[in-house]
Amino acid sequence: MTPPSASDRGKLGSMALVLIVEDNPDIADTLELFLQSETHRTERARDGNAALTLFRAAQPDLVLLDIGLPGLDGLEVLKAIRAESEVPVIMLTARAEEVDELLGLGLGADDYITKPYSPRKLMARIRAALRRSSGGERHTPYRVGGLEVDTYQVRASVEGEELKLTPTEFNLLAKLASAPGKAMSRAELIEAALPDSDALDRVVDVHLKNVRRKLGELGADQLLETVRGVGYRLRDHP
Repeated sequence: MTPPSASDRGKLGSMALVLIVEDNPDIADTLELFLQSETHRTERARDGNAALTLFRAAQPDLVLLDIGLPGLDGLEVLKAIRAESEVPVIMLTARAEEVDELLGLGLGADDYITKPYSPRKLMARIRAALRRSSGGERHTPYRVGGLEVDTYQVRASVEGEELKLTPTEFNLLAKLASAPGKAMSRAELIEAALPDSDALDRVVDVHLKNVRRKLGELGADQLLETVRGVGYRLRDHP
């Protein structure tokens, strides 16, 4: 792997803290080299228990999480992180079948990348995840029924009660809220929420299943509607 050129540096946004959870020291060294070349700070953990301890102490801006870890595996670590935080998590997998397992469990990873991966591709995924979590330009929040989605504050709420969403979930909901009543295809939603990813259509299904569950916890699951043969929409008259 060749470190990024000087012209590529700084494109990710400076000084994010990234927690690298990887038991292979050579891979961890390479990831750290690339991230630090992009002006990011890094922390490292080699097993699941150490990862959770460091996650709670360091409060990183993003987690790169390998699935195959000694002790607690990556799936268990992700589940524990999601019980406490909506921080962006990119899963590093050795087999495509592991992505199927992640999707089936619906644990809320923001993105998935299968080894071996190109450094440039991984950096693009990291850049996109950090951008999604940082919010957008100031404008009037979207409102659909009792739902409010504020892309400046990166906050969604139902009747004033906050929805705890991952960055990817938030961006999918914001896209739907930008045009209530409009049916949006899965491809359109992927482009809006995961533009640098090669995510499959079913990734959207998993994320929006989680969004619907969280809306349901606040009594608003009827807002999100599946449009057979097309994709999804937010009902403009819930």
